[in-house]
Amino acid sequence: MPRALLSVSDKSGLVEFASALVDLGFEIVATGGTKRAVAEAGIPVRAVADVTGAPEILGGRVKTLHPAIHGALLALPTAEHDAELARHGLTRIDLVAVNLYPFRETVARATVTDAEAMENLDIGGPTMIRAAAKNHARVLVVVDPADYDTVLADLRAGEVPLARRRALARAAFAHTAAYDAAIVGYLDGDEPLPPTRHLTLERAEVLRYGENPHQSGARYREAGRSGWWDGVVQHGGLALSYLNLFDADAAWRLAHAFPGRPTAVVVKHANPCGVAAVDDAAGGLAEAYERAFDADPKSAFGGVVALNGVVDLALAESLVANPKADVLIAAGYEDAARDLLVRKRKNMRVLEAAAPGPAAYGLRRVDGGFLVQTPDAIEADRDGWQVVTRRQPTEVEWRDLDMAWAVCAAVSSNAIVFVAGGRAVGIGAGQQSRVDAAELAAAKSAGRARGGACASDAFFPFRDGLDVAAGAGVATVIQPGGSVRDPELIAAADEHGLAMVFTGRRHFRH
Repeated sequence: MPRALLSVSDKSGLVEFASALVDLGFEIVATGGTKRAVAEAGIPVRAVADVTGAPEILGGRVKTLHPAIHGALLALPTAEHDAELARHGLTRIDLVAVNLYPFRETVARATVTDAEAMENLDIGGPTMIRAAAKNHARVLVVVDPADYDTVLADLRAGEVPLARRRALARAAFAHTAAYDAAIVGYLDGDEPLPPTRHLTLERAEVLRYGENPHQSGARYREAGRSGWWDGVVQHGGLALSYLNLFDADAAWRLAHAFPGRPTAVVVKHANPCGVAAVDDAAGGLAEAYERAFDADPKSAFGGVVALNGVVDLALAESLVANPKADVLIAAGYEDAARDLLVRKRKNMRVLEAAAPGPAAYGLRRVDGGFLVQTPDAIEADRDGWQVVTRRQPTEVEWRDLDMAWAVCAAVSSNAIVFVAGGRAVGIGAGQQSRVDAAELAAAKSAGRARGGACASDAFFPFRDGLDVAAGAGVATVIQPGGSVRDPELIAAADEHGLAMVFTGRRHFRH
């Protein structure tokens, strides 16, 4: 009679699985809570202690760490191993269904103690999983209840193909690897750059293609975690591609940079080309969108539009009337608005999403490994900033300075951003020369920067960039400072009658 060992924390489908195994002629052996659940369902089941001849000890810490279990799992189908099993009175185990103590869920609680975390650190479970997976040609190992039906179908057909056994073994080793990675992450605590990084990724969705159509692409998430992308509802349009996600993520995060203000962001090739935030909470989203779109209509074609509120019919009509976006992402849609967008923009991806979570550490591939960095926190700390010119910004000017600084941090370096009246009117992105970025921002602003703010993601090395900004009509400038020519820049700002703020922090973005 084949034997199955069951020991699961996640008891989804357990009773049905155990019942089906008994119908297939299996003897069931189970540990503690798993045994109780199976027995209460009226299914014949033996305790592990009956097999090992040793009681569970130390409050259940030691149950399965015994030769009667691991010898039964690791024995090969050879005459030599058959004889050794018989000599010790051991019976082979043919199937193991194990999933582990809920370590991630435990340590996710804000009040968790180290003692609680360590008690939820599984030892016997990973050992059984690895033993069964090592011997997968003979032992079936199942760590995911979603695989129960597939395994049962194969067993009913009379044979489990080696390819299936290998896939189950891979899933088993991935399961224990992710578990160990979670433990290391917990022990690392708040250490930003620990000596090793243990990152386990699980494929969340296959994308239409990668950065280019000849490249494959997928979105992966950290095992055991989820982000706002996991809750996205796509109401219409083509399948998402790599760049759709990349650009939409940037747009959605920037759309939430101005809490309490209806905000619209238009992104093209990972850079904003239009940003507007308004104060009118009622009906202001439509105004924010029009202002963001009008900042650079030519660049907006084929971009990503992010709206941090609910799209009504009037706003949907404006979206349809303007050149098409590849992706539209919003907090929600009125029924009529959603239906219009899906009908009139058949290819546009219409997405609904929750607000993004806090930024995490960044990874970027280099040869042989990764660059890792902590997130770039965008501060709006006027108390920590320094007004270095004779003229002080007015309160109205401060609002544009704050916005320009936040938008500039989201723009590829070298970056210059002009903001006037709560919207970005000129964005110079990704230029090798800072004065070129300033000239590009000035050209795009087309006279609309007058009285507004200029932000630079790093210090002005010469006064020429500042002169370009002043020529475009800005009244205020915000920049990190720190150049050896800062005194010349301050004198130039005073010469132009500008108010200039030093933040002491740069925001390069590559």
